[in-house]
Amino acid sequence: MNPTIDTRILSSLEKVFLDNAPAERPLTLQGFRNEIISFQLAFRQDIPGQHEVQLQLDSPLSRFVQLRRVQQVPVQMAMYDDCTDPLLQDGHPGLYPDLLTELKPHALKSSRQWSCIWVDVFAEDESLSGVFPLTLQLLDEQGMLLAERVVHIELLPASLPPQRLLLTRWFHCDCIAQHYGVEAFSEAHWTLIERFLRTAVRHGMNLVLTPIHTPPLDTAVGGERLTTQLVDVFLDGSTYHFNMDKLRRWIKMCKDCGVTHFEPAHLYTQWGAQHAPKIMATVNGEYGQLFGWDTPAVCSAYRTFLAAYIPALRQVFADEGVSDHVRWHISDEPSDRHLSSYLAARNQVDDLLQGCVIMDALSNFSYYQQGIVNHPVVATNRVEPFLSAQTPGLWVYYCCAQYQQMSNTFIALPSSRNRILGAQLFRWNAEGFLHWGYNFYNCMYSHYAVDPHAVTDADCGVPAGDPFQVYPGPDGFPEESLRLMVTTHALQDMRALEFLSSLTSREYVVHLLDTAFGGRLTFSTMAASHDILQLRQRVNQEILTRL
Repeated sequence: MNPTIDTRILSSLEKVFLDNAPAERPLTLQGFRNEIISFQLAFRQDIPGQHEVQLQLDSPLSRFVQLRRVQQVPVQMAMYDDCTDPLLQDGHPGLYPDLLTELKPHALKSSRQWSCIWVDVFAEDESLSGVFPLTLQLLDEQGMLLAERVVHIELLPASLPPQRLLLTRWFHCDCIAQHYGVEAFSEAHWTLIERFLRTAVRHGMNLVLTPIHTPPLDTAVGGERLTTQLVDVFLDGSTYHFNMDKLRRWIKMCKDCGVTHFEPAHLYTQWGAQHAPKIMATVNGEYGQLFGWDTPAVCSAYRTFLAAYIPALRQVFADEGVSDHVRWHISDEPSDRHLSSYLAARNQVDDLLQGCVIMDALSNFSYYQQGIVNHPVVATNRVEPFLSAQTPGLWVYYCCAQYQQMSNTFIALPSSRNRILGAQLFRWNAEGFLHWGYNFYNCMYSHYAVDPHAVTDADCGVPAGDPFQVYPGPDGFPEESLRLMVTTHALQDMRALEFLSSLTSREYVVHLLDTAFGGRLTFSTMAASHDILQLRQRVNQEILTRL
C-alpha cells in the first residue's frame, strides 16, 4: 500500500526536526537576479515503515535550481547552562537539522518522521524577470505520484550591488589536511584548500586568514597544531633567508577564487601576546622549530627574526599587488590582564608595520580611546560604546561568548537569530565582520582532531555549530550547513538595504529599519522570522518603485 504523503512548503528560516510537525505559513518567494532564493519542502508519510521516494522537479528555472537534503546532526552541547534565551528543542541534546547534502539516487526515503529538502534558486540571467512556477513531485519507486507542490518564484528585474562588507571566517588549513589525511601543502592539500575556499567565497568571504606561519589560534599553552606554514625560513649563521613560493601561490589561488583581502597569521600567541608563534626553519641545514611557546614575545632573537620576516612579507604583498588589502594581527582577544604584554608586542613591531592596517579582536573601549588598537574588531555584546562614538571603519565579530540576545549561528538557535545580522551590519555601517570558525575540526584548544559529522561542539568546548560552517564531504568537497545558507541570505539583505539607500538615502533606510523592529535596531535586537521576511519584501518593493 502506498503511503499518503503530508507536505509543507517552508521558508529558509525554519528548522525541521524529525518529530515536530512544522507549521506552513503563506510564503512569498522573490529575489533579484544575482541572489539565492531558498525555501524548503518538508514531508512525512502516514503509515509505519520506510518507502523509497523520488523527487522530481519541473520548472522553466530548472537549470538554476539546486536540491539538497537537510540532514540531522548530533548536538551534545547545545548552549551554555546560564543561557536564558529561547532555544530550539529547549536546548536539549539530540539530533538537529543542519547539514545540506547532495541528493543521491535511492537515498531519499519517506517515513513517519519528517524529512526536508532544501531548494535554492540562483538565476543570474539578465534576460529573466517575472513569476515562474516551480513544481516538486514525490514519486514512488514505480513512478506513481505521491505528492505534488507548486510554488512561484518571482525574479525581480534588477541586480543587487556587489558586497561592500569585508568578511572573514578563519580558514583552518590544518583541519583540512588532518581530516583527509594528506600532507600539508602537498598537491592533494592544495586541491582541497581551493575547493573549501571557493565555497567560502561563494558565500561572501573575501578576506582570508593566511598561514604565513601556523596560526597561533585555539591552541593550549604548550600544545601545537599541525604545521601549516607557507613561508620557508632559512637561518644561515646570523642571516635569515625566505622562500616565498608557496605564499605567492597562495595569493594567486585566492585571487583566482575571488578573495580580495588577506590577513596574515597573528604575529604573537592568542589571549595576551605573551609568546612567539610556532615558526619552523632550516637552521644551518637542519630543519626544526625555531620559535614557539618557549620564546618570550619580546626578546631580541624574535625581534631580529621579525625585522627580516615582516619586510620580506611586505615585499611579496607589494609584488602581488595586494599591499593595500592586507590586515595584520598582533594577538587575538587580549583581556585587561594582558594589556602590558599586548602593548609590548605591538611596540616591538610598530616600526616594521608603519603604514599598515593592524586590527585585532579587542573590545575594551578605553583601549580604542588610548589608541592601543586603531582598528578594533569588537564583540557584538560589547559594541555599544563604539556605536555611540560613531567609530569609523567599525568591525564586529561574534564567537561562543555572544549567546545572550545576540545574533549567532549556533545550531540550537532559531535561524532568525542568524538572518538579522545583515540588517544589523547595515544599520551600524560596519566595514567588516569576523567569525573564528569556517572549518575548525578540532576539540577545544586543539589537543586532538574530531569528526565534525559526529562532534559539532569542539567536544563540548563551545555551543554546537560555533566551530564550523561547512562539513568536510566524503568526496573531498565541502558540504554546506543550513546556517551558512542563512548567513548568505543575511548578506544579501545587507546588499538590498544598500541598494535602497543608493536610491533614497542612508537616513531613510535606517528609519525604515528602526521602525520595522519597533525601535532602535541594535546588535541585541531579536526578531521573529516573519518580521525579517516581511521587512525584506518591503525593501524589495521600495527598490522596485524607484527603478
